[in-house]
Amino acid sequence: MMTTVSSNQRSRIHPHKFTLWVAMGSIVMMFAGLTSAYIVRSNQVNWLEFSLPVIFWYSTAVIILSSITMHLSVKAFKAREMQRYRRLITITAILGVTFGVLQFIGFQYLGNHGVQLIGQGSNPAASFLAIITGLHVLHVLGGVVAILVIFFRAFSARFKSYDTVPVEVVSTYWHFVDILWIYLFVFFSLTH
Repeated sequence: MMTTVSSNQRSRIHPHKFTLWVAMGSIVMMFAGLTSAYIVRSNQVNWLEFSLPVIFWYSTAVIILSSITMHLSVKAFKAREMQRYRRLITITAILGVTFGVLQFIGFQYLGNHGVQLIGQGSNPAASFLAIITGLHVLHVLGGVVAILVIFFRAFSARFKSYDTVPVEVVSTYWHFVDILWIYLFVFFSLTH
């Protein structure tokens, strides 16, 4: 006996994907609120003006490149080209870690050039920068951990699933983190 799948069942979003979209909506609202508060506070006295280090341009290029390799890895996974998928997810994981390292170096540079990000004596501009980008770094770390999980699954002899949902969820989240960084980078570049 043949069963037919109704169009309603086919168009449903997977619960993991739905949860991710709700979470991303919440994250967008949080960063919108923080960047709005940054703009309001920047119009008050004792606001420190400083330039973002050049290394943030490099980290931006790295995260964009990682988004491209992530996209290609999902395509390879869906086509069941596992060797290509493993290679691309490895490159994506390396680029994700590289992004984090470049961010760390960039903030170290700011600290070494008189922009005290946190603690006593820090300027509100630097504190806002530290909070906003610190929260982004936490989201990036979550993305890197998720990428590393699917990376290790790709090389595991015990794990032979072709379920695309985990890979698609990680990919969507990584693209989101990428877009969020580009927004923050442009925002801080234009407001300084």
